[in-house]
Amino acid sequence: MTTQELIDLRTCIMEGRNLDALAIVDELDAMSKKDIIRKIKSYLIVMLIHLIKNQVEGRLTNSWAASIRNAILEIQDLNLKPNKTSYFIKEDEWDEMLENPIERAIRDASTEIENGTYSSFQLKEMVDKNSVFTTAKSFLALIYSYSANDLLAIIDDNLALLPGGEDWKFGRRNK
Repeated sequence: MTTQELIDLRTCIMEGRNLDALAIVDELDAMSKKDIIRKIKSYLIVMLIHLIKNQVEGRLTNSWAASIRNAILEIQDLNLKPNKTSYFIKEDEWDEMLENPIERAIRDASTEIENGTYSSFQLKEMVDKNSVFTTAKSFLALIYSYSANDLLAIIDDNLALLPGGEDWKFGRRNK
């Protein structure tokens, strides 16, 4: 929200131009939602990068687990509307939300997987996008069922189910 928009809104209200004031409020609301969606997408990309790394390398590190966990918690926080009873992104809308971020995540993950051994073109052929989608959606589904406090343990339980997750859970290092 810019200062000018607030000035315009104040002027409309003071002059009794309610329709103009409502139009400004609608515009501000749309800008706010767009900003929240953009932030959610950035956390989706982080989560997807680490799920892709996990899939390709077949292991889970503390750092990757922390990144996935943090992304899910941030998405939960951002996604809950101020009324605390509804969401910006409903549970059945994640397919559409994941489409572009997964393409970016594959490209970004190519610089990290096995020290950048694979180009983004090679990695795109290696990654089972459907499997990454399914895993991501199962994590995202959790945000609708658990409080932030309860979600921590549930995420960790689900991380332990990923490739290499059991080794991660019990502190065994991959060689």
